[in-house]
Parts: sequence; structure tokens; C-alpha cells
Amino acid sequence: MALQVYSSQSRQKEVFTPIDPSWVKMYVCGPTVYNLVHIGNARPVVVFDTLFRLLQCLYPKVTYARNITDIDDKIMKVAFDEKVTISDVSSRYADEYKKDMAALYNLEPSITPFATDHLQEMIAMINALIEKGHAYAAEGHVLFAVQSMADYGKLSNRSLDDMLAGARVEVAPYKKYAGDFVLWKPSTGDEPGWESPWGYGRPGWHLECSAMIEKHLGTTIDIHGGGKDLIFPHHENEIAQSCCAHDGQPFVRYWMHNGFVNIDGEKMSKSLGNFRTVRELLESYDGEVIRLALLSAHYRSDMDFSKELLEQSKTNLDTFYAALRPLQDVQAEDVDITDSAFMQALQDDLNTPLALSELHALIKQLNKANAADKPALKGQVLAAARLLGLLNKSPDDWFKAGAAGAIDEDQIEALIAERNQARADKNWARCDEIRDQLKAEGVVLEDSKDGTRWRRE
Repeated sequence: MALQVYSSQSRQKEVFTPIDPSWVKMYVCGPTVYNLVHIGNARPVVVFDTLFRLLQCLYPKVTYARNITDIDDKIMKVAFDEKVTISDVSSRYADEYKKDMAALYNLEPSITPFATDHLQEMIAMINALIEKGHAYAAEGHVLFAVQSMADYGKLSNRSLDDMLAGARVEVAPYKKYAGDFVLWKPSTGDEPGWESPWGYGRPGWHLECSAMIEKHLGTTIDIHGGGKDLIFPHHENEIAQSCCAHDGQPFVRYWMHNGFVNIDGEKMSKSLGNFRTVRELLESYDGEVIRLALLSAHYRSDMDFSKELLEQSKTNLDTFYAALRPLQDVQAEDVDITDSAFMQALQDDLNTPLALSELHALIKQLNKANAADKPALKGQVLAAARLLGLLNKSPDDWFKAGAAGAIDEDQIEALIAERNQARADKNWARCDEIRDQLKAEGVVLEDSKDGTRWRRE
């Protein structure tokens, strides 16, 4: 089947038809880097990384850009409090973000543009908007005149009055209309900024993405993704800027948005004390466990993230790796899964829950298969898992890995060696003691004619 995606603008599934079948272009809004990222920030990364993998399987060239916002009031506050520069703060947390996303087995995007590297492109876009009558300067600010765009609001499908009623709009005397949004604002005192035709200042948040997309991907792109909280005002304003700067040319063919992450049934917030950073979760769970948990719900739905979900995800991965463990010496065949039920699930608007159920079915087939069929089935399992970013380790490495603070590998191996000696001495009581000791530490021993293997529960 052809790839279908849900368009946030048309509110229906559409067959994905790229502008150029030889080169697909996708942009996803990245983080504002002033702190360690939380699990909600990780969801769009995992979702669109999975889409990136799928697109690479279907098309000869895919360029995926995910930006870094490295100028923002929150970054400025951290820099002020720590008495360092904004680049000190943003570069530090951009590095930490990169580490966390790599720990969740996300591929590196093709391009990672930083906002502050694109000031000239932003200034050029503002100039174009002013010249075309879509923006105006006032008291050191430059604002986009939303009433100059006839179809402003087409993404969120709301009228201007409705959008203003439900949004936090800054009331300012220099605005011609309350809904006009900032393209450039002045920097005062010790605030960081750059020289521009409108004075010393800094860009508005919405402008950054429009300028970076134009620079790296062109006037019109295939897919733009992000969390559904960005639909208005951020993505609505990106459309306004880019379309009006380019005389109404289309900006994005397919808008895709993922749902929210709730924690134990409640909206995640620092005030509720349920704010979970990726770094914190990685102390207790392997990145694959977290990734599988995020893929367990359809990307468009809000999901409930909980300890129970993480434990179930770990159990599922244990099942996958256990099926592969006896086959580590079996060479997987290079198989084509293009027409498989698994691929059909992914091509149906990235239906990862259904794709995971198909992966479970493949694992069951693998467990029951005769020796002659195992190489092909192992190839299917690994090919499917690769598209989901799963099964990145060897089975032995998976079962030997444990949570932080758990008994380490050297200690386990030493106890197994002691147990082997106890067995040789026919000291069965000591053998049982060691087995029970390791079991209490969450380590299960598996004896066979080839020796003793171990895994963590």
C-alpha cells in the first residue's frame, strides 16, 4: 500500500505524494535548550525518527532537519542567573539533548540548524515581509500584520476572533491589531541581541523556523512535524511568514502533530511533581524501553506514561531478545519486508501499535519455526525492529545490562565461578545460596550443557 499520513490541516488521512519523489524534505521543531528535556520533548523525536526511517526505506533521498532554538527569554534567564553567556547555556544543553536522544536510539537528523546561525536569513525575510505590506516597524519592534493575510488561521481552522479569544496575546500600544505577532524585538541593557535595520534586538520565535526551513529545505517542503501544542500560534505563524514572504507559494504539504504525554493520568507539570526528564528515566531504564513505551500508543493520541507502561515495555523487549538469544549464531537472511503486514501498519499513518503487534506475531513464528525457516524469519524480525529503532543490542548484552545501582557484571561472573566450583565440590547448599542471592538481585541463571548463562529479570 502507499504511505498515508494524517494531515492536521485537512483533518483526514491523505496518500503521501512528495513534491519530488527522488528527494523528500521534512522539518520538525526541536527544543529550546535551557534545561534537560522531559519525556514530552522526547515523544516527537521518537515519532518523527520512526517516520524518517520509514521514508528512507521508501524513497532514495530524505533530508530531515530538526532545529535547536538557542535564543529565547528562558535561556536568557538561566544565563543571567548563572552569570554566563546564552551560548554557554544553549551549547551545554544542546549537547545534553543530543546525548539523551541518542540514548533513545534516535538517528541523527540530516541537518541540525541553530537559530543564532541564521540571523541574516531572518532579517532578509523580515525585509521581504515589510516590502510586501505584511509587516511593519513600531517602537523598535517589527510585527507581522495578521489582517494582511486573507486565510490566516487555515491550519488551526479558526477565525481571528476565535484564535485571539483562546490565546495569550500581548497587549501593546505599538500594535495595529491585538493579534499581530513579533518578528523582531529590541534588546535593552545587558540583554543579548544583534544589529538590524530596526535597531539592536533579537528575532521572534516563530520567525526562526521559517528562516531555517527556507535556508536548508527551500520554499515548499513535504512534511512539517511537532507536538500538537505548536499548531497555534507557532505553526500558524510560520505559515503566515513563509507564505507571505514568497507571494503565496505553498509552505508545507503535510502537517503532522503528535499528542501529549501525561504522567500517571495527569498532565505533566513541575507544580504537580510529576515532571520526568529523559535523563532521570535513563537511570532506571534502558533507552530501548523508553522508546518502546513511546511507540506503544498511536502518535496522534495523548498517551499515559507510567511505571507500569515502562515495565510492560521491558517485558516485551525481554520476549523479543529471548527469541533471538538461541539464534545468535544463525545468520539472518537479507529479506524484503516491503509488502509485509508490518510495513502496511507503518504506512497507515505510522500505526506503531499495530506494527508492534505484527512484530510480536513474527516473534511467535520465529519461536515455532523449524531450523530451515529461522534465518529468513530472523531477518524479518530484525528488519522490522530496525524501522522502529529497536533490538539494537545483542541478546547477551541486553540480558546482562541492568539498572543503575544493580549488581554489576563482574560481581555476577565471580558468583557464577564460585557456584561452578561449589558444584564441582558437590556443595549443593552453596550452589543454592548463590542462585538465591542472584535471584534477589534480579539475576536469573540458566544452566545448560554449554554452561551457565544469566539475564536480568
